[in-house]
Amino acid sequence: MPTKGIAGLVGGALLIFVVIIAVASGTYVVEPGHRGVEVMLGRVTPGFKPEGFGLKLPFVTTIAPQLIRQQTAKMVADCYSSDLQQVKIAVRVLYRVPESSVVSVFRDYWGAPFESLIKPRVAEALNEITARRSAELIVQKREEVKSQALEAARNKIGHVLVIEDIVLEDINLTRALENAIEAKMVQEQEAARSRFAQQQAQTEASTVVIKAKGEAESIILRGKAMQENPNVLELQIIERWDGVTPLVVGPGATGANMMLPLGDFSTGKKAANLEESK
Repeated sequence: MPTKGIAGLVGGALLIFVVIIAVASGTYVVEPGHRGVEVMLGRVTPGFKPEGFGLKLPFVTTIAPQLIRQQTAKMVADCYSSDLQQVKIAVRVLYRVPESSVVSVFRDYWGAPFESLIKPRVAEALNEITARRSAELIVQKREEVKSQALEAARNKIGHVLVIEDIVLEDINLTRALENAIEAKMVQEQEAARSRFAQQQAQTEASTVVIKAKGEAESIILRGKAMQENPNVLELQIIERWDGVTPLVVGPGATGANMMLPLGDFSTGKKAANLEESK
């Protein structure tokens, strides 16, 4: 085969290869949940590229994908309470990059916006909030600490990044402080039980006094009623009498009238017995 023919084939193959490379370099695809930042010869283009397929200048332009979905990162904040106790707080931060900040975040915080912007601001916010409370209150009011730290971190970061939420996964105190807080809680529980027992005793004593007063008033009312109407006592005796003559006879009492003022009731009963015998 002639040399010129071989050279032509090689040149044609090289041209096809260059064309393929140029076509491949002149296109891009931005995946879902991302935005593309165009960089031309080291210069960042102000606008971002949306999702999908697009064309660009080959060899001199690159499209850097930037994630705009919610991301999660962990950190540990070393804080001090108002009583100068060391508190370590394990934090999970949920954040995202808004579309309006894709280019600026890529340009100003390349590679690590969390490390360079979010983490120090969240740590600063937590230190400000915990410095106003004792270590015990930081543990007891962790939801309040979280909400205030979230608001403070958002104010510090502004609109460059969006902090969706922060989660205080763990609050670690020194062993001595944990033991002191536990002992204090036990003392408070014992004091609460003592107060409850004291209140219960006072309630029972008040109930006894009220019951005694009620019984005394009832006795006074019954005595007054009997003084005003003596027949009430006789009526009660008749209603409760079982018909059996008492075995114990008091002085001066004889017969059936020794306990009961039966009156005509006894006479009527005797008459009925005589008629039955006839």
